[in-house]
Amino acid sequence: MTERGNRKLRIAVLFGGRSDEHDVSLRSAQTVIGALDPARYEVVPIGITRRGRWLSGGDPMTALTSVSPMFGGEDAASSETGEALGPLAVREQSAPMTLPPGATEGIDVVFPVLHGPMGEDGTVQGMLELAGVPYVGSTVLGSAVAMDKAIAKTILAQAGLPQLPWLTVLRKDWERDPATVEAWIGEKLGFPCFTKPANLGSSVGISKVHGPEELHGALAEAAHYDRKIVVERGVDAREIELAVLGNDGPMASVAGEIVPRSEFYDYNAKYVDDSAELHIPAKLDGDLLGYFQSLAIDAFRALDLAGMARVDFFLERETDHVYINEVNTIPGFTSISMYPMLWEASGVPLPVLVERLIELALDRHSERR
Repeated sequence: MTERGNRKLRIAVLFGGRSDEHDVSLRSAQTVIGALDPARYEVVPIGITRRGRWLSGGDPMTALTSVSPMFGGEDAASSETGEALGPLAVREQSAPMTLPPGATEGIDVVFPVLHGPMGEDGTVQGMLELAGVPYVGSTVLGSAVAMDKAIAKTILAQAGLPQLPWLTVLRKDWERDPATVEAWIGEKLGFPCFTKPANLGSSVGISKVHGPEELHGALAEAAHYDRKIVVERGVDAREIELAVLGNDGPMASVAGEIVPRSEFYDYNAKYVDDSAELHIPAKLDGDLLGYFQSLAIDAFRALDLAGMARVDFFLERETDHVYINEVNTIPGFTSISMYPMLWEASGVPLPVLVERLIELALDRHSERR
């Protein structure tokens, strides 16, 4: 059910946030808001600035996009002070320990469209649990575990799911003795390899390292974003993605393939120049597709996720071996994002998808109560 009595459901959509994926969140939220049927839902937009200020009332989306470089904003720094936001937002307030007053008043479901730390990692989910409000997506535990790539990989390994060899490097250990750490990576993984922040998404801070001469700079780039760095063996592979939808009985979509024009599917290819080719559905035989779908559901369950997730895979060209790359609990919802397109190709159009996610949030909240 998407209505209570004769009234519309009030859906609070959270967007922006403090992470380096702030701008991507704005684009995703625009898609989600546009997909919510105004005859059935009342949307309550709530923005979060880069400094963690909460914006409600007025037009929080315009307030944040007006200072976003992704949307042509000329003064992104003004969102740090809030000076450019005041005229467009009725209320702007700090929320260091809890949700701002009135943020959940009369709200039926919260739809967090917050990518990365301070939004996708269990922090906002914890506040919503304290407020007793249903929300879309995974709980505190699943969100936190999936956000940390090193912890997620450890759990997936315990579940016996296939992954490429990988290592975790602490920024302090690398800064203390870079030569030893870099030699250890070269010995254990070889080249090429990938370095990435453990707690970030949208390919922010990721580098492909072709040889030892590039490793130091790549580690420095990843260390800029996180105290923990994941280093993974590189492989010549096709990049395959599947979407998962559900709570305790999840289902997987058709598979999609990403063919980047650059060496890998980086931030620019995802959100700036739209240069990658997306093949939906991917050219896979039936048995292989079934294997991908089984693995995606197994990963979803192993990490104790709920609502939605996108599971990314590598399909090695030479051997046809399949490896799980990572799992995203709040995948992109932009116009070129794989998650909604995969469900569209599976017979679930975007308006139906967001309605189903809201129903799943209400179901899980009722069960937990």
